Amino acid sequence: MNPWMQKLLAMSSGDAKRFQMMVAPLIVVTVLVLMVLPLPPLVLDIFFTFNIAMSLMVMMVAATMLRPLDFAAFPAVLLLTTLLRLSLNVASTRVVLLEGHNGTGAAGAVIESFGHFLIGGNFAVGIIVFAILVVINFTVITKGSERIAEVAARFTLDAMPGKQMAIDADLGAGLIDEAEARKRRREVGEEAEFHGSMDGASKFVRGDAIAGILILFINIIGGFIIGVVQHDLSASQAAESYILLAIGDALVAQIPALLISVAAAMVVSRVGKDQDVGTQITSQMLENPKVIGVAAGIIGLLGVIPGMPSLIFLPMAGGLGYASWRIHVKKEAERQAPPAPEKPQAVANPNGEASWEDLQPVDTLGLEVGYRLIQLVDKERGGDLLNRIKGVRRKFAQEVGFLPPSVHIKDNLELKPSFYRITLRGAVVGEGEVFPNMLMAINPGHVTNPIAGTQAVDPAFGLPAVWVEERQRDVAQMAGYTVVDPSTVVATHLSHLMQLHAAKLLGRVETQQLIEHVTKLAPKLIEDVVPKMVGIATLQKVLQLLLEEGVHIRDMGSIIETMAEHCAVAPNLVNDPSELARRIRVGLAPAIVQQIYGPVRELDVIAIEPDLERLLTQALTAANGPMLDPGVADHLTRQAAEATQRQENMGHPACLLVPDAIRPSVARLLKRAAPRLKVLGHSEIPETHSIRIGTLIGGHA
Repeated sequence: MNPWMQKLLAMSSGDAKRFQMMVAPLIVVTVLVLMVLPLPPLVLDIFFTFNIAMSLMVMMVAATMLRPLDFAAFPAVLLLTTLLRLSLNVASTRVVLLEGHNGTGAAGAVIESFGHFLIGGNFAVGIIVFAILVVINFTVITKGSERIAEVAARFTLDAMPGKQMAIDADLGAGLIDEAEARKRRREVGEEAEFHGSMDGASKFVRGDAIAGILILFINIIGGFIIGVVQHDLSASQAAESYILLAIGDALVAQIPALLISVAAAMVVSRVGKDQDVGTQITSQMLENPKVIGVAAGIIGLLGVIPGMPSLIFLPMAGGLGYASWRIHVKKEAERQAPPAPEKPQAVANPNGEASWEDLQPVDTLGLEVGYRLIQLVDKERGGDLLNRIKGVRRKFAQEVGFLPPSVHIKDNLELKPSFYRITLRGAVVGEGEVFPNMLMAINPGHVTNPIAGTQAVDPAFGLPAVWVEERQRDVAQMAGYTVVDPSTVVATHLSHLMQLHAAKLLGRVETQQLIEHVTKLAPKLIEDVVPKMVGIATLQKVLQLLLEEGVHIRDMGSIIETMAEHCAVAPNLVNDPSELARRIRVGLAPAIVQQIYGPVRELDVIAIEPDLERLLTQALTAANGPMLDPGVADHLTRQAAEATQRQENMGHPACLLVPDAIRPSVARLLKRAAPRLKVLGHSEIPETHSIRIGTLIGGHA
């Protein structure tokens, strides 16, 4: 191979990216050249042909894309192609006005061909054809696409909060990871930017159509005057040359403009993200035999009417009828096809003797579903609940710190068809109702516009919700609702209950597995502490006490080290899991505070009025055991619930700060009345943080 060619090929891959970066500036420079410099007819022909080819490419990309973001560069492409077309109008106008007196070939072969071939050399016909093209482009296509782009931009912006909350809900339920959440958030932002750009870019198409009309009349009037006044042509000669060239020039520009307008309309009118336009049309229009059959019958009736062109109508009716029959036969064959053979299942012998196999163990974590919800767990029917539950368990393990038991799913004919039930060691801890093939639109608290549907309540957090059909998804999101599918509703409810009952999920087996896992990471630490200093039973109880108050146990290294430190000094602590848990909480204070407040340094807390605090300290630390007056306890729980609600309404975490001596007792007392309220002791506030009392509990009972 030629060394120069080898060098060129070697450079081409490395320079490809730099060339792509220069495409837009090169087009802008080309536009300026076309507007300023006079060009010969041959160069104009090349640019006119390139303009037509570019328009066809843009339309094909718009027709084959699956979603608008697949052609995210379309607003910029629309701008550049419009500029290129208008600059060609300027360049061709210059040539037409300067050389039009020399004949219709003076402006190049492309303009001459459009002037003679498309309109037969008759400028009156050309004006009418051009007017029709302008009406189609400006009044029909451009007007409609401009309106669609405007509405899509407004609705997309309105729907952004609901889509963002849906992503956060999937992330919180463990259905997606952080990387997928970032990707979806980026897509939501890009979608809003795209529709906003299309709303403005659609004005380019509208302006281009208006410019085409004005340029035509300017060329006709200017050319006629130049031909008659400057070149002494007769009126008929000037009309034959200049008007024909002006119309050919207008048609050369108008046809690519029409293609770009159609492409813009295709982009903004896309519905669905799984199929291109051609596939959607064929699947939705040409697969229904009744539709084609009715059309065939009507065309056939028109064909037998006297005076109608039967030779055209009747063959068309026959072709449509044959197509309808073929589609009907195909669908009948698919419907009557035998189902796939099912795997044989072992049938228990009803007459056999009882055995230990008949005794089924109680599932630690179970999910029972009504028969209508079986499709949610059937992968062959598109159910993805199993994968979502796997994501919930993975998310739980990453956040809480241990792998929860597997979720055993089974159908329960005693349940209502659309109900489900979540059990923990055989006891029901939650239940709800979901509707397959529908969506739950959850009101996050600020939505005021109601939507049509079945009223419901979010089973996980008790928020008001509405069950809507799939076609109402965009309407609900635009209204501000968080829209989720039935599998997400069940998975989120399961995730919430697993968080609430984390302590009960940590059994002896899970504790042993956790120790084995930590041993791989720090074998010497575990060998010195478990079980030499602290037994498995004590460790399990300490971890359960932490989990009962929502403290995550991911940092097992710090937990084991703290236990070793205190048990070495006071061996009797091994027999007091509560005191061990209290000391571990102090060691984990930075992580506990960050879990509640995040990375802030000033903590907005709830405090107890000093007199009431002294009363509680005396009652809860009495030598004979806690002796709190029932009236005081009721007063405290009621005000704690109200303070929790006030803090949450202000956007702050609900956290009560109390003396260390009464923290465990107060936490147990308020757990039922205010389950979302966290209780911290004074020693659990890190030195790097400051506190600010936002709400005060006090007053007389």
